[in-house]
Amino acid sequence: MDDSTLQTPPTQSALRTLSPPSSSSQLNLSAEAASKHIDRLLNSSHHTGPSRTIYSDRFIPSRSGSNFALFDLVSPKASSTAEGREDTSSAYATLLRAALFGPETSGGVAFPATPDKRSTPSRNIFRYKSETRRSMHSLLPFGFDEAVQGVNHSPVKAPRKVPRSPYKVLDAPALQDDFYLNLVDWSSHNVLAVGLGNCVYLWNACSSKVTKLCDLGLDDSVCSVGWAQRGTHLAVGTSNGKVQIWDASRCKRLRTMEGHRLRVGALAWSSSLLSSGGRDKTIFQRDIRAQDDFVSKLSGHKSEVCGLKWSYDNRELASGGNDNRLFVWNQHSTQPMLKYCEHTAAVKAIAWSPHLHGLLASGGGTADRCIRFWNTTTNSHLSCMDTGSQVCNLVWSKNVNELVSTHGYSQNQIIVWRYPTMSKLATLTGHTYRVLYLAISPDGQTIVTGAGDETLRFWNVFPSPKSQNTDSEIGASFLGRTTIR
Repeated sequence: MDDSTLQTPPTQSALRTLSPPSSSSQLNLSAEAASKHIDRLLNSSHHTGPSRTIYSDRFIPSRSGSNFALFDLVSPKASSTAEGREDTSSAYATLLRAALFGPETSGGVAFPATPDKRSTPSRNIFRYKSETRRSMHSLLPFGFDEAVQGVNHSPVKAPRKVPRSPYKVLDAPALQDDFYLNLVDWSSHNVLAVGLGNCVYLWNACSSKVTKLCDLGLDDSVCSVGWAQRGTHLAVGTSNGKVQIWDASRCKRLRTMEGHRLRVGALAWSSSLLSSGGRDKTIFQRDIRAQDDFVSKLSGHKSEVCGLKWSYDNRELASGGNDNRLFVWNQHSTQPMLKYCEHTAAVKAIAWSPHLHGLLASGGGTADRCIRFWNTTTNSHLSCMDTGSQVCNLVWSKNVNELVSTHGYSQNQIIVWRYPTMSKLATLTGHTYRVLYLAISPDGQTIVTGAGDETLRFWNVFPSPKSQNTDSEIGASFLGRTTIR
């Protein structure tokens, strides 16, 4: 191959020459070409004859024919490599200083803008071009957010994986499909109490042993069950308006307390104080150590009381009724301290936050479908979330700032929410009737749900308090289906 095949095409400046050059200019151009040729030989890593093609193990594109002025670019020969490195190093140091110590220390450095693109046609379209200049933000050792400065740019954690299927199912014959009843509760000793018809059954979660605690007879039925916070005492509300106290460890009834004229559908414990709500619109406060059946009577609701929950510090009692009202009482009041009337349907679902004092969640029935949050310390309504279906129950996780809601018409679903964003972590389905009953295990990881389809389903939805692994799934394998009696 001869040298003529390697000649560079004429540049645009050469094409603009209209008159033929003089003889002196030809000599000058020849001398200049010879000088450039010698410079290329001196800078080359291989010293070969000038008449031979120079080969290398790398491909280095030739930019001699590129028109840098056309793109507002500076020729590589016009700027020194050392100066470019110093500018980059100085800019990096300035940006690093601003990122670590605040933008006021940046010294007012102006970041170079990306060159404007022009639509002028060029003969060098398919030639290699110089690297596009990047923004100085790309030199930072971590991500840069122009909108939010000073924020820690830590990697976003993947959402926790919640198993979509129950790991255990229990058949619960005669489990009533009644929105106003509370027939399932889980004790601190890991024993589940379930009211089925006129009987109460106990299921030991450790041994899976089923025990029949009591039988109320043909003329009575179970309307509510509730475990004491500590110990083995279980309260049972009946359709005849009575409240029975049982020692579950000995399967022995300790006493029977009266007061209500109609069925008792809601129970809540506060140490040795037991609160019961009935269809007669009243709430009785009972001290099981006292001889009297009740120590005070709370009046305010205009319809059946179907939800009762004591706060974790045992200072406030929240009650919900079929009158669409949510009331908050203290330990000594006989009239509600706070009244919330925003719900448009019965308020059965009530849950106090274990993470923030005075934070209360409540859910409305079919005509309402909303979960509302209240601050009882400041007496304010915080937020509202329309769930799209009847809210039957609420329970807050004590391990993480999340809560679970169970629903009825029309989707019969179970939803795990992250608070306070109220983003859905999981939607669990499987029940074919309204999910009316809900309880949480003592370790705070498992919930049990009950419905009119006469099944109890166990779901692992929350992480353990010690190891909150967001990458691996929680829970055990499916253990099969058994009956609770």
